[in-house]
Formats: sequence, C-alpha cells, structure tokens
Amino acid sequence: MNTATTTTTLSLEEGFFSRRNWFDWLFAVVVVAGGLYAFARYQSYMDVYEKGILLAAMPSAIWLGWFWKPLRALMLVVAGASLLAVASYQGELARAESVFWLKYFLSSQSAILWMAVLMVMSTVFYWIGMFSRAQGPAMEGIASRLAWVAVGMALIGTMVRWYESYLLGPDIGHIPVSNLYEVFVLFCWMTTAFYLYFEQQYGTRAVGAFVMLVVSAAVGFLLWYSFAREAHEIQPLVPALKSWWMKLHVPANFIGYGTFALAAMVAFAYLVKQQAGETRWVKLAPLFVLGVGLTVLPMVFRRNVEGSANYWFMYFGVASLIVGGILFGRRRIAERLPNLEVLDDVMYKSIAVGFAFFTIATVLGALWAAEAWGGYWSWDPKETWALIVWLNYAAWLHMRLMKGLRGTVSAWWALVGLAVTTFAFLGVNMFLSGLHSYGEL
Repeated sequence: MNTATTTTTLSLEEGFFSRRNWFDWLFAVVVVAGGLYAFARYQSYMDVYEKGILLAAMPSAIWLGWFWKPLRALMLVVAGASLLAVASYQGELARAESVFWLKYFLSSQSAILWMAVLMVMSTVFYWIGMFSRAQGPAMEGIASRLAWVAVGMALIGTMVRWYESYLLGPDIGHIPVSNLYEVFVLFCWMTTAFYLYFEQQYGTRAVGAFVMLVVSAAVGFLLWYSFAREAHEIQPLVPALKSWWMKLHVPANFIGYGTFALAAMVAFAYLVKQQAGETRWVKLAPLFVLGVGLTVLPMVFRRNVEGSANYWFMYFGVASLIVGGILFGRRRIAERLPNLEVLDDVMYKSIAVGFAFFTIATVLGALWAAEAWGGYWSWDPKETWALIVWLNYAAWLHMRLMKGLRGTVSAWWALVGLAVTTFAFLGVNMFLSGLHSYGEL
C-alpha cells in the first residue's frame, strides 16, 4: 500500500469516527455493557454458535444505530421497557394480570395489541394526510410517529414474549419466531421499519399511505388468527424447530418478505400515479382486482372457524372500498405522491435488499436442512416455492440491471410478485404437505 492510499484510508477512518457525537458513544457503551452482561449471566445456557451470535450482535447493533440514528433511541427504549417488564414479573407469569403496566402495556399480548392499534391508526392518519390540503404534512407527521411507536411496541412485545416462554419452563422457552402468530408480528414491524427508513431517506411520507395498507391487512389477519385460534398462547416448539438455525433463518426470510411487500405497495402507488389521467374504468379494473386480491389473500388460506365468516366478509368489504376509493381519488393521490423516478428507485432498492436477505435465508435453510434431515435440498414444497420466489426476483433484478427494465412492466411484475410470495409464505403450508408443514389455519 502506498503513502497516498494509507493517508486516504486513515482520513476516511478518522472522518467516520470524528462524526460520532457523545450520544453515539454512549449508545455503543450501553450496547457492549448489555451484551457482556448477557454473556456473563447466560453463557451456560448457550452453545458455541449462540455465543457467537450474541458477540456478533453487539457490533452489528452499534453499526445499525450509527448508520440510522433513529434506531439508537428505539433500541434503548425497547431495552429499557423490556427490562422493566422482566423485573416486574419477578419470575411469576401470573403477575401479568395484577401489575398495572404489565396488564395494560408491557406484557407480550398487551404490547402486540398496542402495535396492532397503532399501525391501523398510522394508516388512517397517512390517508387523512393524503387528502387534506391544509393539514396534510401535519397528519402525515402524526402517522409517521405512530408508526415508530408501533414498531417499538412490537419489539417490546417480542422481547417480553421471549422471556415469558422461559417462565413457562426452560424446555419451552424459545425465540418468538416459531409460528404463524409470531412471524406475522415480525412481518408487521419489519415492513414498517424498512418503510420508515425509506421515508427518511427520500424525504416523502405520501408513500406511507400505501405501504401501511399491507401492514394493516396483516394486522387484520393477525387479530383474527389470535382470537379465533387463540394463537397468542405460547406453545412448545416442535422437535424440528429446536435449532439455533431458526434464530438466523426466519428473521432473514422475513426481511425478504417485508421488503418484497413494501416494493409491491410502492409499485401499486406507481401504477396509480401513472394512470391518474385514465378515464376508462375498464383499464383500471385489473389494478382493482389485483389490489383487492392481494389485500384479502390471507383469507383464502384460513379454514372455517365458527363465527369468522362475518369477520372475513367485513374484511373483504373494507378492502374493496379502500382500493376502489384509491382508484376513484387517483388524481388527488397522484399530486401528493413523489415522481415516478423516486417510486421506481424505492421499488428497486426494496427488492434488492429483500433479494439479498432472501438469498441468505435460503442458504441458511439449506444448511439447517442438512443438519436436521441429512440433505441440503429435498424438493419439499416449501423449498420449491422458495426457489420460485427467488427466481422471480432474480429475474426482475436481472431484467432491470442488464436490460434496463423500468416503468409499467416492472411495477406490475413487483405487484404480482407479492401474490407469489404470499403463497410461498402461507399457501404452501395450508395446501401442500411436506417437511415444513408445522401448522395450519
């Protein structure tokens, strides 16, 4: 390495660290202290891989907090609230019904219900902002803050649920990403968090009205699944899921699912803006059908439960009204949306991030399969559909990077891609038996 290169490298390093303020360093100290405390206290319960995950999580969390500053406050608030909840339990799960802040705010079920309410409220305020000429920015600001609080409550609920599972018994305790209820919570907050990042990066909040629709649709399904199936009850892991691979494979998968869903809703916004001047409703019909279809797709994968028909009828009706209202008010909406180039760029970056993590998740899944079943790939229906999803987005990225794919075709492709992804996520387990069929609706 020559002198010029060395000088440049040093200046870059000095520039990076010189930009850190006192809160950055305080955050780093807190993360390291918390990680070392957890390592010292719980290392006897961890195998060598879990110890490695914990140690690697510390610099990763610091980098994330430095990369995107709002995450620092989020992490500290979630950690503080989670520790308060853990201390309040005093080792007794029954205290969730007698301690005020556990019962109404910090128990896992309470926090997740707050997440659901706040995400729906955020969606409503984003749409009020979309159509309000005088108070639009203020309403969108409220919506964004509600989304942040919702993400915080989801993370608190997840952390506390993790602790609650161990209160039920050491052999029951597990990271809460093991069943449909838990991964829907994961999907909701991850999708929202990625949207909030793009919201800040592009300086526009109008897209939130579209992205939060898919999150609210997931919330609607989550509430039905929770109350109709009592899915919020913590259950022991099935033997196949008792692996540290789950801690890596599932979150990586849902970064992919969340960003693919985000890209699809941005594509929907793109098509609405592009067709703002279209007066022939027959031309808008495919967009209406696909929009409603994607919103209510989860209902296709549920099984009949007594008293649930009215819920799903209302769910379908609300979805139809929302999509129809969007198309009816498309001219006003188009005025508020950013230009098509920005929407196209957000769509591309969302798919690129999702594809990278989905690829990692697929590789991790293959390694997990080799350990559990003795082979990296068995053409199980879940594996086959994961490959279909991967090939779909690989083709989308190839056509964009090598052939310059832009505009209408790429937007429709991203929107249809969400239907493929949803079937891989839900439909395979419901309709196709296989090694991955751990639950049913």
